[in-house]
Amino acid sequence: MPRDATAAPRADRLRNRERLLGAATEVVARDGAQASMEEIARRAGVGSATLHRHFASRRALLEAVFADGVDTLCARAETLRRAEPATALWTWLDEFVHYVATTRGVVEVLLAEPAEDAPVCHTDRVRAAVRPLVAAAADAGGLHPDARPEDVVALTAVVSTAAGEDPSTARRLLRLTVDGLRGAGCGRTQA
Repeated sequence: MPRDATAAPRADRLRNRERLLGAATEVVARDGAQASMEEIARRAGVGSATLHRHFASRRALLEAVFADGVDTLCARAETLRRAEPATALWTWLDEFVHYVATTRGVVEVLLAEPAEDAPVCHTDRVRAAVRPLVAAAADAGGLHPDARPEDVVALTAVVSTAAGEDPSTARRLLRLTVDGLRGAGCGRTQA
């Protein structure tokens, strides 16, 4: 009996996809964008054929891993909107630079092999997620009045790029950047 194309995916298929994404996230964080596809399948407890049914190429898997991480960051920004405004933005930015530093070359691979149907960096989603945090921090006097969401995302991306694949360096550079973003009206003196 043929399967209805509009039917919901089977539970085992969804479970396998989630296991593959979880395993890929761990292996990519450890080994970078050139992580072994076989090890990802093995760690997920599935065969190589199952991996390739879900993700036709390394690029497709890396895009899914990256998009899943962006989903998590966006959800975290939503959660932090209910936190104290002076610290919510900085908490999220710290998590953002840590994420970028631990994706170890994924963005570079995605940019080198762009797909027409998949956004590479999800910049618009990240900006939309951070916009309320930036507004709340500015309203609370914890952000330089000239700082815009685009500035905050751009500076954080530069920090992440400058740090390479070292999360501790990314966090240290972010702390220095945060001091500048807080500005003179936030207890700091301008030079």
